[in-house]
Amino acid sequence: MRIEELKRHFRIQVHWRAFPLHPETPEQGSTLEELFAGRDIDIPIVMARLRRVADELGLDWGDRERTFNSRLAQELGKWAEARGKGDPFHMAVFHAYFADGRNIALPEELGEIASSVGLPGKEALNVLGKRSFKTAVDEDWKLSREWGITAVPTFVIDQKGLVGARPYKELEEFLQKNGVAEMRTKPSGEKY
Repeated sequence: MRIEELKRHFRIQVHWRAFPLHPETPEQGSTLEELFAGRDIDIPIVMARLRRVADELGLDWGDRERTFNSRLAQELGKWAEARGKGDPFHMAVFHAYFADGRNIALPEELGEIASSVGLPGKEALNVLGKRSFKTAVDEDWKLSREWGITAVPTFVIDQKGLVGARPYKELEEFLQKNGVAEMRTKPSGEKY
């Protein structure tokens, strides 16, 4: 997702919301077979399709065999946002999870990810230990239920949504269709 590019071209503020994606997943994670047990899902076909979409969108994608609980990553994301590092932290978590297959349920992993974007790792561990942003994530989960959001990513403008990873052009069209103003000059002052 090219958030910074969207921010350069449109007058938008991005507000991240946490979503309860498989909150029952244990800290050690689950295999994809365990996650989808009892459902008629061909995991290799689904993973191949996801890889194709990631390639088309220019997203890093690894050979994931496990899923991990994202709750603590979401809580630390709220802290990163409060520290002005939300976008880089979220992008680093996505890369760690989807490309590198790291267990983002582990505080030590999250501390390293926080450090990688210039946040103090020791403070990150303290925030996680105290669960300082638990309530903020609980409120987001409640809001996602109220809005009827069932998948991620979901982009919302004035209660209109666009669901799924989409090409940049579709995100632009969604913004334009919903009356979001385009920037007339580049941040450097040059005309587009």
